[in-house]
Parts: sequence; C-alpha cells; structure tokens
Amino acid sequence: MMTHDWDAETYSNSATRVHEIAAENLDRLDLRGDETVLDAGCGSGEVTEALLERVPDGRVLCVDASPAMVARLRERLGDRVAAAWVQDLAELEVPEPVDVVFSSATFHWIPDHQNLFNRLHAALKPGGQLVAQCGGVGNIERWHAASHAVCNAEPFAAELGGYDPWNYATPAQTEERLERAGFRDGRAWLIEREMDTPDPDGFLRSTFFGAHLARLDPALHDDFIAAVSSRASFPARYVRLNIEATA
Repeated sequence: MMTHDWDAETYSNSATRVHEIAAENLDRLDLRGDETVLDAGCGSGEVTEALLERVPDGRVLCVDASPAMVARLRERLGDRVAAAWVQDLAELEVPEPVDVVFSSATFHWIPDHQNLFNRLHAALKPGGQLVAQCGGVGNIERWHAASHAVCNAEPFAAELGGYDPWNYATPAQTEERLERAGFRDGRAWLIEREMDTPDPDGFLRSTFFGAHLARLDPALHDDFIAAVSSRASFPARYVRLNIEATA
C-alpha cells in the first residue's frame, strides 16, 4: 500500500523513460477496441492516454492511490475517461466488472500481492484478461542497496531504519499467487531495461524515494537524496516483472 501522495507534476515531467517502458505493455493487450478497461495505478495519465487510443469504442476506468495523480489525470484527460477515483488497489472495488485490467509500474508498491490478485480477479468478468508490469526481483538493485544503507545510518535511522516500501516478487511467486486467486493461464517473466531520466534529482524525490521522504523530517530531505546519490547513479537497471493471466 502506498503511504504517501505523489508530486504528480514532477513525476510527469521527469519520468519520460518510465512512460516509454510502460508503453511496451500496451502491445501485449489483445483488444477488439470496444472493451471496458481498468487502468490500475493510472498515475498522471500519460500511459492512460495511449490506452484510450486502443479502445476507441470502449471505456477506460482509472484508479490510483494518489489524489495528486488522479487530479492530474482528470486535468489531462477530462471526460475521455469513464471514471477516475482514488483508492488503494489492496482495497479495490469497481463500479462494474471489467473486460481487462491493465497496470504499469504499480504492483511493487503493494505489500500483499496475494490480496492484490484476489481483488483484481474479483474486478474482472469471467474470461477477462490481466496484463501488468511492475518492478521484479533485482529491480534498481544499486539504488535499493544504497537506500538500505542510508536508511539505517544516522541521522536517518530514527525515522527510516529498516524501511523498505518495495515488493519485488519473482515470476514463480507471482504465478503461484495468480493461481491461488483463481486466474487461469497465469504466467510471469522478467525483462531488463536501462532507465535514465533528464531530471535525476526530481525523479529521485518523486519516484524512487518519495515514500522515504514522506516519512522523513523535511530538513533532512536534501541530505538523504545526496547520501543515496553518492552510492548509486543513473542509468538504473530496471528489472520488470511482466504478468499475464485470464480470469
């Protein structure tokens, strides 16, 4: 569960490569063009806009845990989306069963993947498809290790000691959880991509370490970013967990 709101404007401006990687997911969707699709973890709407083009005769519902992200999406897309609301995916409820659940760069923020897949299965019509991608085991390994070291050092340990907001699952774990949730033909696999950003500082503050900074005294924010940046650098090694299954 995400425990912080996001700086939607900074994320939107700095996460160009993230959006490019997410767009690769769209090619895995098997769509006629008239489906009802749930964008689960819609963010600020860049990928949602591309998704809308895939269902010209359909409808797109959008959900995200961040009020700022949903507000940015509504500003960007207006009534082009059928609905957009704020909700944690771990507590997901949809106004109607959907044909497709699509998600990008979201599931690794959710601690309990079994509950997540249970909720997604309940949101789908029988025979509906789940297509998702998130961080997988080994994702941003250098930055992950750097954050662990900094979180457990002074002056950050009092507020961040032991803190790790990410859940990077393996394909085997994911396939087992999909089956338990009632999905058929579930499969998961890892891919690697290089990820760079034109705004490293903004990206670190809004994306990698936004959750860390939300727990930390604002007077220490600059020192925290400087400390982790001294231990790792861009480009980052993205390990993405691709997920497909049928309800």
